[in-house]
Amino acid sequence: MFRRLFLDHPASVGESYGEHFGVASRFGVAMIAGGLAGIVHAFLPFAFKTTGSRTVIRLNKQIVDKRAAVAADELQKKTVEYVI
Repeated sequence: MFRRLFLDHPASVGESYGEHFGVASRFGVAMIAGGLAGIVHAFLPFAFKTTGSRTVIRLNKQIVDKRAAVAADELQKKTVEYVI
């Protein structure tokens, strides 16, 4: 039960629990900051004109890059020939 709740998902994205905690926390803070900038922008259209969209683009790139790296790592594991 513990493994399923706390360890399976981080392992599925190639991270330990601690690494996943850090990444998820940073993403959460970035999303909050981008959201707050969007709310301020709603009231003050001259402020934070691109902050929200830049935040989304940056976070999406990080996710896509991480998934590509995990996929490449898995492919590497499957195709490595062992020489003894």
